[in-house]
Amino acid sequence: MAEVRYYDIRCVRGEITLVDIDNGVVESAGTSFFDKAVIRVLGSKGWGVLTRDHVDIDSKREVERLVEAAARLAAVTEDHLDLADAPRGVLPVPPLGEDPRDVDLEEKTRLLAGIEEAARVAGVGNTRARYTEGIDAVRFLDSSGNEYSYEAVRSGFSVVAIASRDGVMQMGSERDHITTGFNLRNKQEFGRKAGEVAVSLLDAKIPKGGTKRAVLDPELAGVFTHEAVGHASEGDLVREGASVLGGKIGERIGCAGLVIVDDPSLPEFGFIPVDAEGVAVERTEIVRDGILSSYLHNRETLAAVGNGVPGHARSEHGAPPIVRMSNTFIENGDAAYDEILEECRDGILLIGSRGGQVDPGRGVFQFNAEYGYFIENGEKAGMVRDVSLSGEILSTLHNIVLIGNDRKMSPGYCGKGGQSVPVSDGAPHLLLENATIGGRGE
Repeated sequence: MAEVRYYDIRCVRGEITLVDIDNGVVESAGTSFFDKAVIRVLGSKGWGVLTRDHVDIDSKREVERLVEAAARLAAVTEDHLDLADAPRGVLPVPPLGEDPRDVDLEEKTRLLAGIEEAARVAGVGNTRARYTEGIDAVRFLDSSGNEYSYEAVRSGFSVVAIASRDGVMQMGSERDHITTGFNLRNKQEFGRKAGEVAVSLLDAKIPKGGTKRAVLDPELAGVFTHEAVGHASEGDLVREGASVLGGKIGERIGCAGLVIVDDPSLPEFGFIPVDAEGVAVERTEIVRDGILSSYLHNRETLAAVGNGVPGHARSEHGAPPIVRMSNTFIENGDAAYDEILEECRDGILLIGSRGGQVDPGRGVFQFNAEYGYFIENGEKAGMVRDVSLSGEILSTLHNIVLIGNDRKMSPGYCGKGGQSVPVSDGAPHLLLENATIGGRGE
């Protein structure tokens, strides 16, 4: 048998339920089942990785056969890598309120239809709602004698409303996903808000682009934190020289008082009780008082790069683990919302996110806000649309003038390396000076 320095096997058995409603028509509703395993063997130099369906992890004979097969693959790798030591431990999974498996598909569809119907306010022409439910039963063992198992339940929905008038088309969207039980009851308010925002945006103004003071709401500030800072702190990007934060541990990269955290143990949508390598998870302060303090690592990148904390390996069903974020956020400061608007004086308030682009290597980003408002004499004024925020990651972190005391988290999914995992991000309201605002207005 080829040399085996280490091996682990991670099996995930579960089910995914999806319901999709488009303009009042149920386009699909159903549940699919899966049973996938990933076997990794660290040979004399690198990894050999196998993926299989329906592995009996309790069968010593089957485990030995799979490890031997993966070891043969590892034997042909040429890049030498090592694994850092890491603490082991599993957190308890937050208890469920109502178990989604106790609610039949017909009732789930009826409740989602109520949210979708609520989005059809006057002026809205198209609506779409989608329910997503995931049940994962995870088992893990490795050659060091570590073994764990847990079950994760996630439930949530998204709703989109499109309004149009005189050739102008605008969209409102809402979503809500949790890890603590069934999440479709009494949620019509999300549909109504999506519809009302879409209609309001038809009359919103398009601001003139330029450099000005800007207030970011918790959702957009959270997306900036995840995309621009979180990804740049991931150990694999640092190792590859693809991060603007590479080599900057101990340097000031943001304003005094700025604290940026990734915390897999937080019971938000990105919660994991243990990482995909069996490593205990804990709160990791990426930035402490404006100083870059830590990178996010799995065992491999910690050994290669250092300056960080392991426990950030995650994987999609049937895929090998890679370095990922979980719940990423800016900690609260001490400024009240009204104080932030007053200090802004004349500027712009940006709300929500419609995505964007970030280059962690060059350290530049561009995010589109869902909508916003002018700020005039320290008060919220007229609504704006088609507005964006762009700039350099490091200069933006230095340009934070005030940090609010009203942090809010938002759930979502993060894609990287062809894998998508549940995450959350958040922040309090932030006041930026010298923000680069994009807009086509006069």
